[in-house]
Amino acid sequence: MEPSAATAARPALTRAQIASVAAGNALEFYDFVTYSFFAVQIGRSLFPGDASQSLILSLATFGVGFVSRPLGGLIIGRMADRRGRKPAMILSFSLMGIGIAGLALTPSYAAIGAAASVTAVLFRLIQGFALGGEVGPNAAFLMEAAPPKRRGFYLSIHLATADTATLVAGIVGFSLSSLLSEAQLIAWGWRVAFLIGASIVPFGLALRRTLEETLPAEAKEPPGPGSRHALLITAGAGMLILGAGTISNYTLDYLTTYAQDTLKMAVRPAFGATIMLGLVSALSDLGTGWLVDRYGPKRVLVGPWIALILLAVPTFYVLAALRSPTALFGATALLTLLHIFGSSAAILLFILALPARVRAGSLSLVYALAIAIFGGSTQLMEKLLIHWTGSPVAPGWYMVAAVAAGLTGALLIRDPKRST
Repeated sequence: MEPSAATAARPALTRAQIASVAAGNALEFYDFVTYSFFAVQIGRSLFPGDASQSLILSLATFGVGFVSRPLGGLIIGRMADRRGRKPAMILSFSLMGIGIAGLALTPSYAAIGAAASVTAVLFRLIQGFALGGEVGPNAAFLMEAAPPKRRGFYLSIHLATADTATLVAGIVGFSLSSLLSEAQLIAWGWRVAFLIGASIVPFGLALRRTLEETLPAEAKEPPGPGSRHALLITAGAGMLILGAGTISNYTLDYLTTYAQDTLKMAVRPAFGATIMLGLVSALSDLGTGWLVDRYGPKRVLVGPWIALILLAVPTFYVLAALRSPTALFGATALLTLLHIFGSSAAILLFILALPARVRAGSLSLVYALAIAIFGGSTQLMEKLLIHWTGSPVAPGWYMVAAVAAGLTGALLIRDPKRST
């Protein structure tokens, strides 16, 4: 960690300011979960073909956003390290608002034909670019603005907002699908869900403009000898960590589809599991931040990740055998708890290990690459593994492999708690 004298002199952030910084991460996950819930309705509204063809086009358009993430991470992250965290955060959040509101307001395929599909792709590219550049500057800002002994907790707020957004998106999706007919969902219901998310953007931007810059003076100093090699090792380890966290998180998100498609369970318990996922994750993230400040990230992450490696497959075995709401809720709670305490602590370890001069850019780029590579493929890969092996337990093995790789990466990084 890099304590700065400026930190002590800087006024403490208000709760509203912290919320405005974390809102970008929240909106990212709200957008992801909402699109996942309403992919069918978006397809029927904005794309041609029958139900199956329009769904494929809808999912492909969702995937397009992952392609532009690394570019956003590179450009906006570099901007944050050179010009400051604040202008980068204002730019990325503005583009996020354009992306999510633009998609919600795109006329239907029935109204403007192929232009609807092209417009949807354009807004998803904008959204992906913005999301790629959002997380790095935000995390860097919170770390640099936090009191030195509360950096883990401040960063955990950033993570917890994503899980809270998952919970909110689950509630919104469940409510709209319960209150509206399928025809209403296709015509305008899915648009309401996205506009609810977009409504926070003006407030978030207004509050972000009140923030003080946190880019440390030492960020402008030239790198020392051997620093490039050390950074490459840290970035490689971070890729393994973020890959593990992404695969674990998307596997847990996949449980909603898995319960319906593979286990043939009803819709309501599946959506209920998503709500539980968001609630358990948010509370666990805050607990992880407190533990990291007290004991250091590496000591916190090892136990939960080893437990996840040992228990993921047996948990899927039990879930596949019982196929009950109780088993689904229990599996979701257990795997989520272990995933969050392990993955969140590992991500905090990576962030705290990055030097200030490349903190935002490195985190943005590595995170964007991890999401682009693993986020866009995890659910498809797990579906294919189930098909190829004939085993409903296959997602558990995929999670085990990812977490084992992530644990290896975490062990390569020096624990910042012991280096201060």
